[in-house]
Amino acid sequence: MRHVIALDVGGTGMKAALVGADGTLLYEARRATGRERGPDAVVESILGFAAELRAYGEEHFGERAVAAGVAVPGIVDAEHGIAVYAANLGWRDVALRALLSRRLDGVPVALGHDVRTGGLAEGRVGAGRGADRFLFVPLGTGIAGAIGIAGRIEAGAHGYAGEIGHVVVRPGGPLCGCGQRGCLETLASASAVTRAWAAASGDPHADAADCAKAVESGDGRAVQVWREAVDALADGLVTAITLLDPDTLIIGGGLAEAGETLFAPLRAAVEERVTFQKLPMIVPAALGDNAGCLGAGLLAWDLLLTEATEVTA
Repeated sequence: MRHVIALDVGGTGMKAALVGADGTLLYEARRATGRERGPDAVVESILGFAAELRAYGEEHFGERAVAAGVAVPGIVDAEHGIAVYAANLGWRDVALRALLSRRLDGVPVALGHDVRTGGLAEGRVGAGRGADRFLFVPLGTGIAGAIGIAGRIEAGAHGYAGEIGHVVVRPGGPLCGCGQRGCLETLASASAVTRAWAAASGDPHADAADCAKAVESGDGRAVQVWREAVDALADGLVTAITLLDPDTLIIGGGLAEAGETLFAPLRAAVEERVTFQKLPMIVPAALGDNAGCLGAGLLAWDLLLTEATEVTA
């Protein structure tokens, strides 16, 4: 059975799958990245994991994978196959595409940014299916974005498109890791809500999920923390709506797990802010933590299609 290898590399763990031509996950596995052993060990973990997946496919499906796709965090030069920088993995300028292809005996390899890769999957087979223009925004440790246009993800001229988390929504606000103050992700990410609720509740171990539960129970302190985060998020999303005019806004990540506790006030806050803009549908992501793997598989299949087209052209 024809299949590709899909790898989704995170800060602490890797999710992987063998993906059939119809998008079916034929086999799934997970491994630790081993980042505590340094960036070289992380790269070797990725290469070794890919080789294991290739061997599994050959044994169980009668043939080796025909391509591989890998999604990684940080700054990615997808065109040249370079993992440029990832603070949480400690690497710089890793020629990951070439290294993987060599380990896999020359099969073609596609490299992508983790959020844009997850957005690709959400757009094609998840919550954005059928939407010609969408914006995928995962609310996790930070906030990023993936701009979907006609079934593909727009990376921008330099690979930085979609970084909505660094839109300044509160000038002079909290200092962001990027060097600016008042960035969206300092106010509306799951990490930001965790920090705000830990301070407001006096419980240093409280997190964003605890805040959502407290909101549901009517805790006034939690309601205030939540409202401030939702207002900031709505301001950022309206900026994106004004610039991009999407059909659909897909909200994912840990904060979206709060369900309607997030989506009901968020939809209302966005609607209050739009004037001439067309209000998009605002929906939860559908694929959960499978999005990265599915997206990496789609990248691999797309690469094969592109190569086949170039050969016949």
